[in-house]
Amino acid sequence: MQFGCGRRAVWKSFFHHHLPSPAAASLPPSATTKNRVIVISGPTGAGKTRLALEVAKRLSGEIISADSVQVYLGLDVGSAKPSASERAAVPHHLIDILHASEDYSAGVFFRDARRATDHVLARSHVPIAAGGTGLYLRWYIYGKPDVPQSSMDITSAVWSELAHFRETGRWEEAVDLVASAGDPKARDLSVNNWSRLRRSLEIIRSSGSPPSAFSLPYNQQQHVTDSSTDGNCQTKELDYDFLCFFLACPRVQLYRSIDLRCEEMLADTGGLLSEASWLLDIGLSPGMNSATCAIGYRQAMEYLLQCRHNGGRSSPQEFFEFLTKFQTVSRNFSKRQMTWFRNEKIYQWVDASQPFEAIAQFICDAYHDSAARLVPDSLEMKRETCRHESRDLKTYRSENRLFRGDDDCCHVLDWITKTQGK
Repeated sequence: MQFGCGRRAVWKSFFHHHLPSPAAASLPPSATTKNRVIVISGPTGAGKTRLALEVAKRLSGEIISADSVQVYLGLDVGSAKPSASERAAVPHHLIDILHASEDYSAGVFFRDARRATDHVLARSHVPIAAGGTGLYLRWYIYGKPDVPQSSMDITSAVWSELAHFRETGRWEEAVDLVASAGDPKARDLSVNNWSRLRRSLEIIRSSGSPPSAFSLPYNQQQHVTDSSTDGNCQTKELDYDFLCFFLACPRVQLYRSIDLRCEEMLADTGGLLSEASWLLDIGLSPGMNSATCAIGYRQAMEYLLQCRHNGGRSSPQEFFEFLTKFQTVSRNFSKRQMTWFRNEKIYQWVDASQPFEAIAQFICDAYHDSAARLVPDSLEMKRETCRHESRDLKTYRSENRLFRGDDDCCHVLDWITKTQGK
């Protein structure tokens, strides 16, 4: 892959109301009213890290990670963290700032990311937020919802209230508890999203009202513009001049990339498996907190626990079952990302299968020249394209390239025997 899908009418309307006057468009970014910030997102495996690095090099930029796992020390391979050389070439923020036993939230990210953005701008550099955590980026762009903070006593009490349900895997019962407490929308949460469920109960215990009772700094149905009574489009006032891009590519192509990436994370036993083993060794369990809920880490921890219960042994069949589950969960996550960002109107969708150089140059030109912000047809991916791939996806079958047969996983099973027989 060299490297997704706006409705043209929507984007023409958006830029008509957001672009500065012709005189202001000719001025450098520093002369406009607001500071410009670039946001690059996309599904897992689309190539957003590589693109953000290249754009940062060309624009004297610094990267603000919008990845909910890269914040953790020691979780490098499973989070596809930028390498040491990449981080040496371009300054990065919000990477390796927490121990894996700690939790991280969208609210804390908002505070940290906005602070990092202001520091980057103070050095006259270009902030480039890059990552695929949709809620983090939504709050980063539009602001943090006006939801009350919980006291330490309430946070501790809620944690204890839900701990038994979590430890015994009783998700539905925990949802019933929160729904009965005052938030029926808890039933709409994705299964085992314990952090969101816990936060909902904290808000109820703190205020007596569910999260939906508090105002949001954006309209969840249409984040960029609102229609007023006279039919004119009213611009949502944002703190920065955001240029937002979403990398997408044909889903089958993306899925094959994800499948290979999962294999590569497991091929080196010093990678994801080693990191998951470390999480278990420090006393964490799958799904216990943000780090152990992360895709890849949760599945690897569950697999290694099974190996430990078997005295440090695993059959090839068990390994391949784990690999298949890891790949399936990763592909499903990318699908959810595409669905989330399809509804985020501020993003232009760029076809990640187009030449890398053309994409990087377009973003740099868009930063320097407001009149050049509309993605050209040659680079655009229509959002509708991703909805019309169901026929190909129904027949999709994962084809491993590194782990084709039992012999290919022997080194992994040997490593498990040596390290997991505890």
